[in-house]
Amino acid sequence: MSSSSSPKEVEITLTLGDQRAVVSSLGASLRRYFLVGPKNEWDIVWPYTGSQNKKGGQGDVLVPFPGRIKQGQYKFQGKPYTLEKNDKEGPNAIHGFLRSQTFDVVSQKDSSASFRFEMRANDFGPRGYPFSLSVTISYELEASGLKTSYSIQNTGDSDAPVAIGFHPYFCAASGDLASWSAKIPARKFIEFETLVPTGRVLSVEDTALDFRTNRTLGDHAYNACLAQLDRDERGFAHATLSSADGKSSVRLTLDQTFDYIVIYTGDAIAAPHARQAFAIEPMTCAPDAFNHEGWGTKTLKPGETFTGSYWVKGERA
Repeated sequence: MSSSSSPKEVEITLTLGDQRAVVSSLGASLRRYFLVGPKNEWDIVWPYTGSQNKKGGQGDVLVPFPGRIKQGQYKFQGKPYTLEKNDKEGPNAIHGFLRSQTFDVVSQKDSSASFRFEMRANDFGPRGYPFSLSVTISYELEASGLKTSYSIQNTGDSDAPVAIGFHPYFCAASGDLASWSAKIPARKFIEFETLVPTGRVLSVEDTALDFRTNRTLGDHAYNACLAQLDRDERGFAHATLSSADGKSSVRLTLDQTFDYIVIYTGDAIAAPHARQAFAIEPMTCAPDAFNHEGWGTKTLKPGETFTGSYWVKGERA
């Protein structure tokens, strides 16, 4: 276990066997996850170190809402709210508030670390979210891979709308993105218009978004939200990204709190970094869910806590 610090962030390296992960207090972000071999290293997650070197949304944690909220407007329990419009792609709010906030390190061991941030209604109310939350993000290396967990507690005195998403960008070890293939057990997708949901939920059948069987990414530009995930007998959903030669793959496992997956090929990231990795993003809600009943927004009562986890495992021949 090691760490290096600057005035705004602390990077922590976690170690277990041949696994390594680098996580940061700035945004509680995941900055690297890789396997160490006798001759080389394999980056499972597209890596960076130091906030100045981040490309796109690498490793971000998205609280209290992932994705875009149309025009930065929403209603909660009949009352209208206006969020700051911070979306470079259009006049929308995007990805919550905590990506640029420094979390406290609340625990640190050789193979695990936890970060916490206290959202105060008075601080975020002017930005359109007058609710108080205690947000804890934990990373732990296990024999089965990297486990990422969240805990969100309503610390205020009124109900609060809550959701969370994560932004891991994955690498399949060999070949380039166009040659990789993905398998994602989603039966539906959220229809977008200018990257904002239209409100329609459609079947993936006979579309480029049907990943129920292994699908090669090719040159397609993906930025889509998949829904209605098939699950195993334990209630877990599984997605995979594989190299063309079949010698390496990344397996993503989502618990029951994640009902949506956003996929993204990074085409909007500035050259030469575009299309360097494939994002398979666990989301507890769809984009613009604050404006669509039944799309995953959790209403937390005072004192109530919302928790969940997802796992990443790299495999190679």
